[in-house]
Amino acid sequence: MEKKLLPASAVRDICGNISDMTLWRWLADPDLDFPKPVYISRRRYWREADIIEWLDSREVSA
Repeated sequence: MEKKLLPASAVRDICGNISDMTLWRWLADPDLDFPKPVYISRRRYWREADIIEWLDSREVSA
């Protein structure tokens, strides 16, 4: 399985064109359990599989 890392802009697009502030709020809200980023040279990246899994779990509970 490929372990693809997504930058914040791609994560915002996948999550419905959310703003950077919304992404920040999701990260700060422990109840949402949004995946934490990996930092590489002070830039944030997320594992694509983690984002997809989180989105799938939100669809089931919605």
